[in-house]
Formats: sequence, structure tokens, C-alpha cells
Amino acid sequence: MKKTVYIFLVVISNVLLISCGVYSFTGGDVGRAKTIQVDFFRNNAPLIEPSLSQEFTQRLQDLFTRQTNLSPTNSGGDIHFEGEITGYRIVPMSATAQQTAAQNRLTITVNVRYNNKFIEKDNFDRSFSHYYDYDATAQLTGGTLEAAFDEIIGRITQDIFNASINKW
Repeated sequence: MKKTVYIFLVVISNVLLISCGVYSFTGGDVGRAKTIQVDFFRNNAPLIEPSLSQEFTQRLQDLFTRQTNLSPTNSGGDIHFEGEITGYRIVPMSATAQQTAAQNRLTITVNVRYNNKFIEKDNFDRSFSHYYDYDATAQLTGGTLEAAFDEIIGRITQDIFNASINKW
């Protein structure tokens, strides 16, 4: 008798979980949205790194297609992201005894406009920013630039995901 009740409860709970189509174990609640549109993020920062716009745009779209069941589209997306890169700054962070920089900080700022066709109260227009510290003797090229982009873009795109889908 107990075994039958246990099996019945497991079957019912599985049916309920499967029937909740908007719930995802990997991502947030996208509601009724089926498509996502990520427009190209132009680099309007005073200092321009040529590859930043393309890499940021691609990684933002990739995050959403990996973490949700949304399909990418070029126009008319149920969920729509647009914006621009507004800041790309390198500043010295700490000094040595010889009064030279020991560490530099690269900070990237992105302004994002998010529109959800189905849940308009969640729409926003806000800035996201993150930084990467690196040794002042290193040039911000090659592996150092790649590591900086990996950390900064990864963090900013995750913050955008959390603000838009997870509503954090």
C-alpha cells in the first residue's frame, strides 16, 4: 500500500514539473516569450577597442540561447536587447615605491535597454559595469586582453541576464 502511494506521488510530481513549460532548470522565467533579439552594441566609449562590440554582442546572445529556450531572431523579438558600450577606461590602481603604477584597472561600462513584449513592467534602461585588474608592466594585448574580456564580458552579460530574466 505504501509503495503504491509513493509511486503515485512520484508520478504526479513529475507530471506537474513537466507541465510547467515556463520553468527551466538552467535559466530564468521567460514567460510566453519564444524569441530573443540582440541588436549590435556599438562602441561609443572615448577609447575604442575594435573587437569589443562584436564579442560583447555575440556573448550576450549566446548566454541567452544557452540558458533559456529562446530562439534568436534579427527583428521583432519577444525579448529585445539594444544598447551601446559607453565606457572603456584604463586607470592606475596602486603605486610602487618609485611612484609608478603597480597595477592597472580596465573598466567597461555598457548601457542596456531591455524590452519584454509580454511583461512591459520588467522593461529597463540601465548601465552595467565591471573591471579587471592587471599588472602595470603587462600590455593590454593578447592573453591579457583576452583574460580581461572573459572576466568583464562574462560578468556583465550574467548581470544583464539576472536583471532581465531572473529579476535580481
